[in-house]
Amino acid sequence: MVSIVAELATQQLVCIWFAAGSLGALITAAANASWTVQLIVFVALSVLLLIFTRPILRKVLGFEFKDTNAKLDIGKTAVVIQEIDSIKGTGRVRLGDSEWIAVAESELVVPVGTTVRVDKIDGAKLFVSLLPEKETENIK
Repeated sequence: MVSIVAELATQQLVCIWFAAGSLGALITAAANASWTVQLIVFVALSVLLLIFTRPILRKVLGFEFKDTNAKLDIGKTAVVIQEIDSIKGTGRVRLGDSEWIAVAESELVVPVGTTVRVDKIDGAKLFVSLLPEKETENIK
């Protein structure tokens, strides 16, 4: 029941498989099966339904992951506010009004105050590179 309520609340095809697995376990419990058999039926049914029906339902129902606007930040410039050093595992930049963890594509140490270009975004990390001299002059 909890899985069904959670699925209705999220509508992201996350919990419905566990609801089906729970139904299978309920049926085995009604047939006086052992706790181990109930658990095996629950896990097997949940996993099998997830693997085989989720892709089909996502396509039919049109579920898609919502894309963020983070891709729009690729190519923009940011200012280093904490030295970027891959060996020490440090680095933060300010991009607009937000602070991000930053990783330099090359293994350079990038000092505070340097303007860098956003090359890639992976989760909450920006992968940045130094700007060529001409671009740096245009920013100032």
